[in-house]
Amino acid sequence: MTATLTGHRTVTEPTTVAEPNTVDRTMTVDRAATTPATLDRRTTAPEDSATELLAAMAALPAGHPSREALRDRAIEAWLPLAQHLAQRYSGRGEPTDDLAQTAAVGLIKAIDKFDPARGVDFAGYAIPTIIGELKRHFRDRTWDIRVPRRLQELRLSISEANSTLLQTLGRSPTVADIAAHLRITEEEVLEGLEGARAYNAVSLSTPTGDGERATELADMLGAEDREYELAELRVALGPALATLDEREQRILTLRFYGNLTQSQIADQIGVSQMHVSRLLARALTKLRGQLQSTY
Repeated sequence: MTATLTGHRTVTEPTTVAEPNTVDRTMTVDRAATTPATLDRRTTAPEDSATELLAAMAALPAGHPSREALRDRAIEAWLPLAQHLAQRYSGRGEPTDDLAQTAAVGLIKAIDKFDPARGVDFAGYAIPTIIGELKRHFRDRTWDIRVPRRLQELRLSISEANSTLLQTLGRSPTVADIAAHLRITEEEVLEGLEGARAYNAVSLSTPTGDGERATELADMLGAEDREYELAELRVALGPALATLDEREQRILTLRFYGNLTQSQIADQIGVSQMHVSRLLARALTKLRGQLQSTY
């Protein structure tokens, strides 16, 4: 299995996941363009471990022709760790090769930024760096609807906790189980689960059904029914209209249900158009006040 890195050589990964004790002698590095024909004796001794490769690289001055070859060999030696971490994020809708490539990029960043002089174990530095790169990959590429980064990270934590608790409890964990495991509230767990709905959206053009009954998902969605909204208005207006006198109710009915003009209403009830206008304004004011006091 190989990992091809843009701007870097293709390297063959060892078969073991743990840090190797020695560098595999079967691995070859193209030294022609960047390094001399032979490396310093101390960099090729059999007892050199993967960590010692990084120390040897750091000991060389910038621009030294051997640094590039040491860097390549360090990538080879630690690549199984990156692949192992990539496997932890498999099965989440992303191609395995993409995850392996992303993990390898995180490994290279860790190697380039690692400072042996600080006395920190490289694995302890590389693991969070690689995992961070994988999480950024999921944040940037797999969310169909943009949600806050906090919810994206919470979703990943909940997913990992669910897998862990499923093994330890022997059953599907409850919201309370996950909350206790992550030391967060149940409300936060529910919020994370709700945010997960944006993880993989389904296209409205997705085919559904077979044969002559085949259609698209969009055709299966219901439309807003105007009658429901009108029903709510009728329920609210009924008691309010009952507070108006008979003539005010008639004027409102003729105006808004009969769609008559003020002049037509005036002809029907035997008053002037100006008087209808005043009666209509007074009725609407009373009606508005009644609705505001009730709702």
